[in-house]
Amino acid sequence: MCGIIGYIGYRKASLILLNGLKRMEYRGYDSAGIACIHNGEIQLRKDIGKIEEINKQLHFNELVGKIGIAHTRWATHGKVNRNNAHPHLSCLDEVMVVHNGIIENHHELKKKLLE
Repeated sequence: MCGIIGYIGYRKASLILLNGLKRMEYRGYDSAGIACIHNGEIQLRKDIGKIEEINKQLHFNELVGKIGIAHTRWATHGKVNRNNAHPHLSCLDEVMVVHNGIIENHHELKKKLLE
């Protein structure tokens, strides 16, 4: 089952988000990621595997900023790979998105966005 946590505040977002991901581990997942905003730039780290394993490789705590979002994914649509892990970043690196479930009209949305 997927899980989403977000944070906006005065503390370092990555530490709060990492703690939130760890609290959601019992729900089951195959990948996880954190995205934070600092000085108007999005920093994104995500991968497949256990949260501790991902954190050892990607060092979530090094993400800076006081705004962020994190996600644990349990694949219901699409392969289990880094590309399908959340958060997703827009092509122009301006928007980060997480979602739970299957986006039923993904073909139509993709077609419209490509146009």
